[in-house]
Amino acid sequence: MENPNPSPEGQELSIELTEEIAEGVYSNLAIITHSNTEFVVDFVRIMPGVPKAKVKSRVILTPEHAKQLMKALQENISRFEGQNGTIQPKDMPYPLNFGTPKGEA
Repeated sequence: MENPNPSPEGQELSIELTEEIAEGVYSNLAIITHSNTEFVVDFVRIMPGVPKAKVKSRVILTPEHAKQLMKALQENISRFEGQNGTIQPKDMPYPLNFGTPKGEA
């Protein structure tokens, strides 16, 4: 599947989306780290009662692209909330409890 989009220079850009990638990957946790040259976003799927979680996808961005992503997310969340009401995030305990017993010394 190809999707023509205007590039920043005004030229048309053809973006290919394979069937495998189009299926997507479910994630319910994102861990973001950065250096002076890049941002790393690890998308993780955690399951209740399971003591281990796996990174399902990693995206590495330049600082400029990370900021563009943040602005795009803010804009899309604003549109979503305009149509569907305010998103009420649930407080997640940190560190996350994976249902395992706590260690004792």
